[in-house]
Amino acid sequence: MEKVAIFEKVSVEQFKKDLKDCGLFLENEEELLEELLLPSRATVGSAGYDFRLPFYLKMEPGQSERIPTGIRVRIREGWVLQIFPRSSLGFKYRLQLDNTVGIIDSDYYHAANEGHIIVKLTNHSDRVVELKRGDRFVQG
Repeated sequence: MEKVAIFEKVSVEQFKKDLKDCGLFLENEEELLEELLLPSRATVGSAGYDFRLPFYLKMEPGQSERIPTGIRVRIREGWVLQIFPRSSLGFKYRLQLDNTVGIIDSDYYHAANEGHIIVKLTNHSDRVVELKRGDRFVQG
């Protein structure tokens, strides 16, 4: 069976640009991207592919953050990738995507930003949420 989608990393230049555009100023940007794992399924029965956070993230109650994932996806024409927060983060901490469901079209791969998938999360809880680099935070 032919794959519907193939995940790739964006270029270091694009990752650095998008980090800055999102107001994130990190030191070891090249290392963060190099060590970032491509989305994968946790088990054979997993409905989605887990995206891992490329850096440490702390969110205060009510805070929103744009998060460059470092990932792009080549999708077969006629298909779409849908992005959701991991259900455990929504359930425990009320983390939600600002657009409720991220939609990645098959032609987004060719966008000017290399098709870089950037998600915006909001902490709707009354607690500080801290996520470590490498934590699974959204799924597609």
